[in-house]
Order: sequence, then structure tokens, then C-alpha cells
Amino acid sequence: MECSKYSCWDFLITCVGLPLFLTDIGLDIWAAVIFYQEKAYACLGVLLLLLVGSTLLAQAYSWLWYSYDNFEMKTKVEGLPTQRELTVLHVCQLGVYVRYMYNRLPDPEKGTEDITVSLTHDLSMLRIIETFSESAPQLTLMLTIILQTGHLDPVTVLKAIGSASAIAFSVTAYHRSVRSFLPDKEKQQITSSVIYFIWNLVLISSRLTALALFASVLPCFIFTHFICSWLVLFFFAWRSKTDFMDSSCGEWLYRATVGLIWYFNWFSVAKGKTRNRTALYHGYILTDICILCAVWCWKMSTDPPDFVIEPMHALITAACVVAVYILGLILKAIYYKLFHPNLDKNKIKGTSTEQQPVNVPKVLGDEVDAAPSPPPQPCCNKRMRKLAESFYC
Repeated sequence: MECSKYSCWDFLITCVGLPLFLTDIGLDIWAAVIFYQEKAYACLGVLLLLLVGSTLLAQAYSWLWYSYDNFEMKTKVEGLPTQRELTVLHVCQLGVYVRYMYNRLPDPEKGTEDITVSLTHDLSMLRIIETFSESAPQLTLMLTIILQTGHLDPVTVLKAIGSASAIAFSVTAYHRSVRSFLPDKEKQQITSSVIYFIWNLVLISSRLTALALFASVLPCFIFTHFICSWLVLFFFAWRSKTDFMDSSCGEWLYRATVGLIWYFNWFSVAKGKTRNRTALYHGYILTDICILCAVWCWKMSTDPPDFVIEPMHALITAACVVAVYILGLILKAIYYKLFHPNLDKNKIKGTSTEQQPVNVPKVLGDEVDAAPSPPPQPCCNKRMRKLAESFYC
């Protein structure tokens, strides 16, 4: 049962995942205490809503995936809790931690490398869900508070940069996880992942900054903006005819989650070439960023904050946010032109006559425009197989 090659870099990125996860929880508790001490109850309420909603969403996906696999355990540690006990662990919001434990202690009798890649992939998907349901909104909240108070110090700047980097790191880790089980793939160098990380960091930073600018002057309307945008994105996720989950209710949950992720960053979710979809998405987000920044500039001129800010400085700030997003798009184009490891077309042509066509894809992750290729080798994770197949569109 050959599934992939699991490199030292992939292992290192996976090991970093749990400490980051625990650190994130510690920072969440610290932020909640600070908001309570400062009597910022509105911010505290938003923070608690994000924390509770994010963990419920992650635990729901974790439990659904276990149920889709008929609670078949792949490690000795997984065999310890019964199905009922595993359900209780998820209800107590401990299911994700158990998965991290499983990933560190695979059963050598069942093929360590194959199972490690399988469990790592599930964890990376859960991390992506947690990132865009909690970390990205939290960073937007942090930037909004900074803009409203006008208080900026080096520590706060480092926190914001660190949070944005953690989000981009999660996206990069997921990208490597998906590629780790692609057959006949060109090996992805660490340089490629670094470039991938950079353009994601640039795009995400610009998007979150634009949202924070808007929220700093119209805090109530940011919720209206999110709901309206999410409904549009959810509609397009439904129109993409996704087929990722194994149940109808799970699929609707997945589409709702895709709409949430698209509010902050792009992910391909349907088979076929994604170039046009990507261009349409980035055109929509770029237009939205321009509108958000224009509204912020207007409010700065008509209803300026207590601290002094020149109209020209506001205009320059808004222009820089838009320019940074355009820069991210340029870096993304350069990445896919020069650094993205594509499948070997000669191998594809050589094997296409020997293999039958495959009905594929679905992906929660990357756009890949490639010619049809032979099916991936059998894999211990059905979700991995679906994602691997989706890379041959």
C-alpha cells in the first residue's frame, strides 16, 4: 500500500503544528483576560464567539470523518477509546488533541509512513478550518482595535506579523500535505514552499487589513458585510457542485465552510481547470478591498478619529493596501510560472495509453491545471484519495 514519500520537512512542519496549536490557545486565554480587565466586553464577546464557533466546527469535522471511516482506527492509541468514548471526547472538545496524539504514535504493523501521511493530512485540514474560522477573524479584530485607538508599538506590530505568518504557515503546511501523496509528482523543494508562503502572506495581510480598516470606522456594518459576502460565496460553493463529504448534511457544512474560507483567501474546491475561477475570485476580492478602503478614507475625512491623521496619509494607506494585494497576485503568478512543481508531462503521456480515465476531483486547497494522469495508488485515507485525484484536472 504505497501512498507517498514523507520527507523530513513534512515531519518537521507537522511537529511544529501541536506547539503552535497550544500556543494559540494560551494567547486566546490571555487576550480574553485582557479584554475583561479593560472592560472591553464587546471585544470579549466577539473573541469568545470566534473561539467557541471555531472549536465546534473543528470537532464536528473530526467526528464526521471518524464516522465516515466507520470508526476504523489506524493506530494502537486510537484503539484505546471506544466509539462512545470517542464521541464523548469530541463533545468535550478534545477530539483534535487525540488526533495529534495518534499522529505521533502510529502502529508500525499497519505501515507507518502511509498512516502518518494520512493522519497528517486530516490534521492539516482541521488546522486550515481553525485558521480561517478563528485566527483570521481574531487578527482582524486585533488590527481593528489598533486602528481605533491609534496606539501602535513594536510589540503589537510583532504580534500582528506573527499572527499573519501563522495563518500563511497553515496554508503552506496544507499545500505540502496535499502534495505529499501525489503520484508521479515532481518533488517540491523547500524554496517552492517559501515562495508559496510569501505570496499567501502578502494576499492575506492585505485582505485582513482592508477588513480592519472598514471595521474601525463602521464596526457594526462589518458583520453585515460578512453575512452578505458569505451568502454570495456560499452560493458559488454550492454552484461548484462540491462532493467532498460522504453525507448530505456534511456536504452542506463543507460548502458553508468554503464560503467562510473564501471570505479571507482562495481555495479550489471543484474539478476542472481553475484559472478562470481564480481570476474571477481575485477580481471580486480586489474590488471589495477597493470599496472597503474607499469607505475608510471617506469616514476619515468626514468623521476623523480623536487622534490626528492627515487626509493624504489616509489616502496613501488605502492605496498601499490595494497595491499590496496586487503585489501578492503578481507573486502568485510568478510562483505558478516558475516555482510550482508540476507533473511530468512526458510521464503523463507515456502512461495515459495504459491507464483508463479516472473520474476525479475534489480539493479543499490548491488550484492545479494539469492534463489527465493515471489514478493515484490506493491510500489508507479516502479523503486523501479524493484530494489526490482532484489534482489531475
